[in-house]
Amino acid sequence: MYDVIVIGAGPAGASAALFAAKAGLKTLVVDDDKGMTKRAWVENHYGVPAIGGPELVETGKKQAEKFGAELVSTKATAVAREGDAIVVRTENGATYSARHVILATGASVELAEASGIRTRPGTEPRIKTVLDVDPQGRTNIPGVWAAGTCAGVSVHTIITAGDGAKVAINVISELKGQRYVDHDVLQPKS
Repeated sequence: MYDVIVIGAGPAGASAALFAAKAGLKTLVVDDDKGMTKRAWVENHYGVPAIGGPELVETGKKQAEKFGAELVSTKATAVAREGDAIVVRTENGATYSARHVILATGASVELAEASGIRTRPGTEPRIKTVLDVDPQGRTNIPGVWAAGTCAGVSVHTIITAGDGAKVAINVISELKGQRYVDHDVLQPKS
């Protein structure tokens, strides 16, 4: 069983997976490679002068993998609580289970709606429906969280990446039983 399964590998999902894996959690990312960031040109992402969406997404995936996250290329078709686990089923017939799941499905809420997760009207242009989450990112299903555009934050990559990190920190904190902080310190040159 995984500690965390992240569904979606765009900025929110890859950021969540990066933080979870770096915290030592057994992390799986399920992604169908259909995110809207793959079509973006980005010139307003802090610390990056300009980058194509596909390159940004691939960089995020590599960062998550660097810390041990596993990536599976398939579409998640169902998310359900079964006993103490959250079970994720995929279109290729695989089933994965975790203690927590973070939905980072961008503009798509189809999986969440099919899984019984409450929604509410969106406020972003072109985003009609988002998941109904609390300020920490929790949905109405215990153990299922949401981050990024599907959770109602702005579609801008810098904002969705930050929201993915925020939700991951909240999941990590819950699993570890205390507030988790990940802050590396620059080492002086020898």
